[in-house]
Amino acid sequence: MNQRRDGRPSPILVRDTANIRWLTAFDGVFDDEGAHALYVAPDRVVLHTDSRYVKACEQAARRTPIRVDDTRESHASFVARQWNGSWLHGMPGAELQIEDTITLAEYRALQKAFPTDFPMGETDGVVRRLRSVKERYEVARMKGAQSITDGAFAHIVEFMRPGMMEREIQLELDEWMLRHGAEGLAFASIVATGANAANPHAVPGVAMLEAGQCVVLDFGAKSYGYCSDMTRTVFVGEPDSRLRAAWDAVRAANEAVEAMLRPGVTGKEAHERAEAVLAEGGFAGAMGHGLGHGVGLEIHEEPVLSLRNEEPLVAGNVVTVEPGIYVAGKFGMRLEDFGVITENGFEVFTKSTHDMVVI
Repeated sequence: MNQRRDGRPSPILVRDTANIRWLTAFDGVFDDEGAHALYVAPDRVVLHTDSRYVKACEQAARRTPIRVDDTRESHASFVARQWNGSWLHGMPGAELQIEDTITLAEYRALQKAFPTDFPMGETDGVVRRLRSVKERYEVARMKGAQSITDGAFAHIVEFMRPGMMEREIQLELDEWMLRHGAEGLAFASIVATGANAANPHAVPGVAMLEAGQCVVLDFGAKSYGYCSDMTRTVFVGEPDSRLRAAWDAVRAANEAVEAMLRPGVTGKEAHERAEAVLAEGGFAGAMGHGLGHGVGLEIHEEPVLSLRNEEPLVAGNVVTVEPGIYVAGKFGMRLEDFGVITENGFEVFTKSTHDMVVI
């Protein structure tokens, strides 16, 4: 909770659903709809929801200090009512903190619900920063999600054959995860072969696997609300010298960064190390994207491993390490693990092999 100028904490309006889920620790309640608002103040924590969710919210809130309110009114009216009924009402210097991700329309509604001179300040991602340091239960949930994902990879390499379409493989991959414990997909799975693999976020289509190509598989399961994320590159037949050199460089970059990660290393330093190893292998400038990102309730969280992050990593950060090489019109490949920064280094959740996989 942000603090006022006099040192007292200011109330926060939380509208991001992932932030609400993290703050309440409610399981099996929220979906992807942004139907909820959480008012967090020194004297009360109240979740505003509607009739579709109220029973599940009330059950989850039992034996917690969180109150559930399903009054049929806008979130802006709800917040104004909470404010006006608190000891902060009319106190000099009091202000409401709002998330910087709310829509302009909702901000305008808040302005209408409060007096014209009412002070509001932005939280500037304070909850997301708190979420970037994972608790032990969060790490356990991500390890569980990754075990499903590793199993899916073992299955799919036995399933894949030349002549299959990208989309065919994607469907099999997704269905296997859902049949084996995933509550959902962490994101839309990527299966990309040939020139299509040179697009890091390729959309699987009708391109067929052919001998002499490589196939990028980027996918993840979701379990108990938490995501996993991994990428492996599979070769269709023995690769030529160019593909083999690229794979050796990608693997070396991945393993070099994972060996250096520990508290105090910055995201920028990790990214630069990967770029340097790729350049040593003859593929300078062939990556193009950031090296990695945080993972948790959402597939992209803080912190990031990229040139724009000069903040030191801390124990509890969960990040991906995903160097790649992309040659337009020819091929692409990527090797991605994810894991947690520990006091002594980096614990990798991903158990699938780094060895070259040839089908």
